[in-house]
Amino acid sequence: MRGLGRGLLRLGVLLGLAWGGWTVGQRLLEPLLPPPQEIFVLGGDLQREEVAAQLASYSHLPVLVSGGSNPEYARWLFGRHGLDPNRVTLDYRARDTLSNFTTVVDGLRARGVRHLLLVTSSDHMDRALLVGRLVAGSRGIHLTAVAVPCGNQCHPERRSKVWGDGLRALVWVLSGRDLRSELQAPPTGH
Repeated sequence: MRGLGRGLLRLGVLLGLAWGGWTVGQRLLEPLLPPPQEIFVLGGDLQREEVAAQLASYSHLPVLVSGGSNPEYARWLFGRHGLDPNRVTLDYRARDTLSNFTTVVDGLRARGVRHLLLVTSSDHMDRALLVGRLVAGSRGIHLTAVAVPCGNQCHPERRSKVWGDGLRALVWVLSGRDLRSELQAPPTGH
């Protein structure tokens, strides 16, 4: 038992050092990145789409909403901010934070996108950045956070949820498979 504790401590230290190195490395590379090329909104809160619409109206960047509000509302909202409907893409394939990224990342890469503004709620940003930097980063796409304040609506996420989704993202990067769907798959055979 004592050896297990030491092993977990070493693993934790290594993960912390790797995360710190990743963060510092990203900061050093920022001057070499192109300016943001698109706004990427993680659905789940209408305020996120509102902030993205405002941001797009003055930045003139295209918008990709993953798992957002219904199409009628989204079209109305972005239209109200004067955005050309051809510059707003609504994608409803995602079921969770991991699939927000995995369903769109290869298409973004194929279009040559290397830098996204990531819009999500402030209480969701840690998990979104961890998952996104693993998944999008594996395709050479950098993320810049645009946190939407959630005020008294904030529900801080448990560290276990953040790191659990981080592990799922790492497994996806290494294998192309979602650990959750693998664990939930019905048994095959007799």
